[in-house]
Amino acid sequence: MSGRKETVLDLAKFIDKGVQVKLTGGRQVTGTLKGYDQLLNLVLDEALEFLRDADDPLKTTDQTRRLGLIVCRGTAVMLVSPTDGTDEIANPFLQPDGI
Repeated sequence: MSGRKETVLDLAKFIDKGVQVKLTGGRQVTGTLKGYDQLLNLVLDEALEFLRDADDPLKTTDQTRRLGLIVCRGTAVMLVSPTDGTDEIANPFLQPDGI
């Protein structure tokens, strides 16, 4: 076994592409991935943060805040996904009111 640690994620294919990042605490940002390291620290350019609903802090709204160039600390990163090729769908587990 070699002494070199490898990350589970191969983020090299997402460099200079749009990614969506969910962070601990409920924050959600999108931006262009410019760099990363083995600790999953991410550098995002042209980052936008999706603001949370004032009534329900667990839900995000369509309102955004421009952040610019940011560094996401790896310990706070929960999810990294590409923005291209993903679409929002209706919840298939939502029960109709009549049942």
